[in-house]
Amino acid sequence: MNPFQAAACTLRCLSPQRLFAVLVALLVSACAGVGPGEPTADLKTESDKTDVDRRAAIRLELASAYFERGQFSTALDEVKLSLAARPEQPFAHSLRGLIYAAMAEPRLAEESFRRALQLAPRDGDTMQKFGWFLCQQRRFDEADAMFVQALAQPQYRDTTRTLLAQGVCLARNSKWVPAEAALMRAYELDPSNPVTSFNLSDLLVRKGDLERARFHLQRLNSRPEFVNAQTLWLAARVEHRLGNTLALRSLGQQLRERFPQSPETLRLERGQFDE
Repeated sequence: MNPFQAAACTLRCLSPQRLFAVLVALLVSACAGVGPGEPTADLKTESDKTDVDRRAAIRLELASAYFERGQFSTALDEVKLSLAARPEQPFAHSLRGLIYAAMAEPRLAEESFRRALQLAPRDGDTMQKFGWFLCQQRRFDEADAMFVQALAQPQYRDTTRTLLAQGVCLARNSKWVPAEAALMRAYELDPSNPVTSFNLSDLLVRKGDLERARFHLQRLNSRPEFVNAQTLWLAARVEHRLGNTLALRSLGQQLRERFPQSPETLRLERGQFDE
């Protein structure tokens, strides 16, 4: 499993920043055209939702659940039903973009993301998802611009996740200096995130900064719940390049015992440390 995929897209119905934007829009529209002495419109709450609103929301929750399980066709059906009830739901269009991307339909995915941003132009969550999609399409400059936009949103709260995505994408484009800066910032904000630690370590190995990579990998592999074949193999490659025979032997033994069928163990047996 790609280490970044472990973390790439947690789904939510409405982010706090999106909810804030919606409430502001409601207040503005309510105040426009209201003269002295006229009653003002109240904020919408759960009791104001219609049956159509509730059905659309339920369909969207189902779509998110099916998407997370990898049942993409069923998820797409549920999104369509939700949008049929309420066409102008930014999150529904954003989720549809993720589904189309997973189904290898890039044109439809991009159309969905752009529609979501038309409806919610300041939604950092959609910007982050769209940016990662663009990165997967190797449209690196467009992806980075989207990440920068997301990070610039004053109410955006997923800064760490976006910095991680930005750093990984910059590394894929061989832009090592800004990639390290983004990943280090993500690490500083959440040093316990194993995905950030792994990707930062991998970048440091590519740069030849082996002692720093070793520090992060030892910290990562000291947590049993975070250890996998990839973390052990990367650590083994570092110890091999540093000439630490005992550490390499210990890591190799762990790979053989815990992940005997993994591609990483096969590379270890073949001595393919530099591939």
